[in-house]
This record gives sequence, structure tokens and C-alpha cells, in this order.
Amino acid sequence: MRFTPSEIAIHTYLREKIAMNSLCRLTTLGMLVAGLVGGPAPVRGDAGRPVAEHPLLKIMESELTLSMEKLVGPDGTKPYFILYAVTDERVVSVAASLGAVTRDNVDHSRLLDVDVRCGDYALDNTRQIRGGSGWSSYDRRGGTVGLPLNGDPLATRHALWLQTDENFKAAVKRLAQVKVNLKVKVEEEDPSDDFSREEPSKHIGPWVEAPAVDLKALREKVRKYSRRFRDHPLIYRSNVTLIGRTTNHLIVNSEGSRLQFGRGWCRIGIRASTIAEDGMELQQYDSFDAHTLAGLPGDAEVMQAVEQVIADVLALREAPIVDPYTGPAILVNRSSGVFFHEIFGHRIEGHRQKDIGEGQTFAKKIGQEVLPPFLSIVDDPSRRQFNGIDLNGFYEFDDECVPAQPARLVENGILKSFLLSRSPTRGFNKSNGHGRRQPGNRVVSRMGNTIIESTKQVPFEQLRDMLVEECKEQRKEYGLLFKDISGGFTTTRRWSPQAFKVLPILVYRVYADGRPDELVRGVDIVGTPLTSFSKILCTGNDPSVFNGICGAESGSVPVSAVSPSILVEQIEVEKKRKAQDRPPILEPPIAAEKK
Repeated sequence: MRFTPSEIAIHTYLREKIAMNSLCRLTTLGMLVAGLVGGPAPVRGDAGRPVAEHPLLKIMESELTLSMEKLVGPDGTKPYFILYAVTDERVVSVAASLGAVTRDNVDHSRLLDVDVRCGDYALDNTRQIRGGSGWSSYDRRGGTVGLPLNGDPLATRHALWLQTDENFKAAVKRLAQVKVNLKVKVEEEDPSDDFSREEPSKHIGPWVEAPAVDLKALREKVRKYSRRFRDHPLIYRSNVTLIGRTTNHLIVNSEGSRLQFGRGWCRIGIRASTIAEDGMELQQYDSFDAHTLAGLPGDAEVMQAVEQVIADVLALREAPIVDPYTGPAILVNRSSGVFFHEIFGHRIEGHRQKDIGEGQTFAKKIGQEVLPPFLSIVDDPSRRQFNGIDLNGFYEFDDECVPAQPARLVENGILKSFLLSRSPTRGFNKSNGHGRRQPGNRVVSRMGNTIIESTKQVPFEQLRDMLVEECKEQRKEYGLLFKDISGGFTTTRRWSPQAFKVLPILVYRVYADGRPDELVRGVDIVGTPLTSFSKILCTGNDPSVFNGICGAESGSVPVSAVSPSILVEQIEVEKKRKAQDRPPILEPPIAAEKK
């Protein structure tokens, strides 16, 4: 599975694809807040005054009630649970390359998800059909349905009615298949119920209004940022993006949950790529994310980031290629956040503990030591910030109407719990608010804000000294320092190796004999999770945030990872895939312009 970041993922063309579908240096969409382009402030409701609920809620409730009362199949089957979820999004996207605007889009969508369950909480149509292939063994609903943007009541009701009918018929058919499958297969390893009973959630928050957007001002911003690349002919592709998303959620279900809430996010992204003389494609990316304008940097800081991206990508052209290596290494804070996301986060998702097609790395390890005793991990999507930095994995309620809440996964190295949706697994029959999806997908348990905590911390310089000492003890000429990572992916299914790959973009050799650190290129981190956990020796006292988009079975969702730098006794790297094309034959036009 891929993690845009974030996942971390999240988030050149290939880099952008990884960034949007993996937890890497992830590109996410966000809200353009007041002051950014001179528009009005988001409407949040005045203090002391009731918040107005969206008229769509009453339409959704009315249709849901009618469906629960009247919907019945030819064999008498009725739904025991229905959920309607509407995701209303306004997106603004502006991009520029070499000082010229290449994109300025404004889009508005309103998408409907309908979940229908037949049977009961113990056994329903969503149960895995054993003997199927991968996710085809699960109840895979169709995609979303577009709703009228003007809220037309009749057209909205029609869409709700038709999609409910379609999903109900599919649920009835699949429930029959589930029952047959149970009769012809061996006893299940995990006989947990299919759906947990939860208290209804009722919350009417303010509708987050998208501010008026001055596209001319946005164009000028990204043009100014991107024009700096015109001075560097060896950078063949570059762009700067300013992307914003305002998202509002309306959710009702047959248990009585009734929710209205929203959020905004904005991002400035800087990207550059080149080709080395040996054909290797080299890329750099940096970004700034925030919930509001106050969290975004000013022009000076953005331009400084542009200069750093330029310096790094040009330095990589001259850097030597590293051969496959095993030995000690440091993963600098945000890089270690991606590392934990891949080797730990996906394997701790609750649905993987009961899926017979999964490797189930941790399914029976509750109460056992799975990490060094100085490490603890909590996933807390209710947290908006960490040390003043906005967290991309923040949300108020998950996609199953359960309030966001911290999940203590590991305490002093001991596994305590999993990331849980409303799909129970052995020993856990309640959700901890981690059921998530991108519209159009089936909900599964996913990460939110994954925070790694350590009681064995040292200043970074001391951690680097410890790396050098470890090199000497292992008689290694050098160790590796991973300063930045673009993303990664992992495999968790039984038919594939239980392995991961993390994609670094800034790697340095740290020599044991005191020579200056040396920038290198051409390696990916690989390994297996249980072995990698056992190699962590110490951490820095420098936790930092990696914001991204993680892509997995339930689509792409925003995530964050917070981690200090870590020192590992041994890490393995392998050669990165390398293209064979030579650099461009003719001189780029911007080179002639400079002359």
C-alpha cells in the first residue's frame, strides 16, 4: 500500500504522484483563509449564538427514516443500519513554473456516501468472504454520488433514494453469500462481531465558509516564487503550488448520530527535479501546511525554502552513488516519522488483525514488548497542533460518527491496543475513533496523528557522536544520516514479504574518522518490521512534524507523524531504481536567456 503524509505521507511527476497517494512529502489540499488573498474571514458563528444547521441534514434524516421503515427485500430482509455521509468541498489550486502560471482552478463538489448493513451487529454483509482474492473478499461499495450544489430538495432526495436502493440490494445479496461461506469454510480464527455498538454522536458545528479568492493575488505569489528557478538551467522541471481545500461533513445514521463539522487546510508546495549525467532522476520537495493563515510563512521564508530546494537538487547532481549497505544510521525527526508510519502504523490497524489474508504481525502480541522500553506511541487525531505546528491528521469525528480520541498503542515498549474502527477484533469490541475513508471507499481503521514519545533522549549532536562511536565499534567506515524522506510503502498481506521500503531524498555519509559529512544519492531503505524495531538504540530530543497524505484500502486520508530523530544499530539500504535516459541534448531555453 502507498502512503502521498503522509498516507505520509503525505503526498517532478512521479514525486507528485507519490506525494498525493503516499505518506511522503505529501501534497494535500487546503483552505485559503482570510487575509491570504484579501478575502473575508471564514464564518464560524458568533459566540453565544446557536450555530445554524445545514438544510441538507433534515433531508438526509427524512430519507433515512423512510428507508429504515419501508425498505425490505423479497425474502423479508431489512437493513439494521444505514448511514448517509455528505462531503462538501471547495478547492482552489494555483500553480506556476518558471514565473508563468500553469494552473488556476476553483472547484466545488458535494459527494454522497451511503452505507447499508443487513443482518445484525454480530453478522452482516460486510464480513470477509474467505477464499476471495485480496480486497475482493470484502464488501466493496461503489463510488460516491454527486449531489446538487444548490441543495435542490427533490434532486437530493432522488439521489439518496436511488443510491440507498442500489446498496441495499447489494447488501442483501452479499449477506446470503456470507452465510454460505461460513457453512463451507473452517471455523474462523477471529469470530468477533462485524460492527460495534456505539453511543450516538450529536454535534452541530459551524459551516466553514470558503473565503472569496483573489486569483490574481495568488497568481502573483506563485509566479514570484517559481521565477527563481529561471536562473538554474540544470533544473529541468520545477513548480510552486498553492492549493486550498475547505471541507464540510454532514453525517446521519440510523442509531441517532447527527453531525455537522468542517475544517480547512492550505499548502504551499515547492518542487524541483533534474537528471544526473548517469541518468538518475533527482528530485527535491518542500512544503508549508497550516489550518489558517497564521500558520503559513511569509514571502521571505518561502523564498528561503525555494533557495534550499535549488541548492539541494543541484548538489545531488554531483553527489556519488551509494552501494547497498548495512550499518548504523540516524533518521532525522521527520524522516523517522515516515519510518514509524510504514513499519509500525499500518500493521497496527485493527482490521488487519482479523483479516485472514493479512500477515497479522501484532495480532496476538497485546501485552508483549514490541518496541524498546524507552518508546511509547499514541495516535491522537483530536490534537490540532504539536509545538505550534498544525497537524494534518486532525479531525473531530471519524467517518463512522465516533469522536476522535487518543489511542495509546504502545506504553514503554509494550503493545496496548490497535487503531480501531467499528470493526471489532479479538479483545476489542469498541472503536477508538479511527474509522476513516476518502469519499467513495469502505471505512477501515487508519492513522491520524501518530506521535512517538521517548524517555531516552539526547541532544542531536550527542546522537551524532553516538553514531560515530557505533561505526567504530562495528568497524564501519561510515554511517548514514537520513535528513529527508519523500515517502514510502509497505506490504502487509500474507502472500507477499512482510517488508517495507522508505524513499529518502537527502542522505549523508558520516565518517568515523572525522572527515566532513558527504552528500550521497541512489539508495532506498528496506527491511522487515520486527527486526527493524529491535535495532533502535536511542532518540534525539528534537521531535518534529511530518504532514502528509496516506493512501491505502480506504483511499487517501490526511495524516501526521511526530517523531524525534532516532539512532539505529543497523539499517539496510538498496539501490534506487535508475532511469537510463541521458540528460536533454539541447541546451534549455532559459540558459540562452541568461546569456
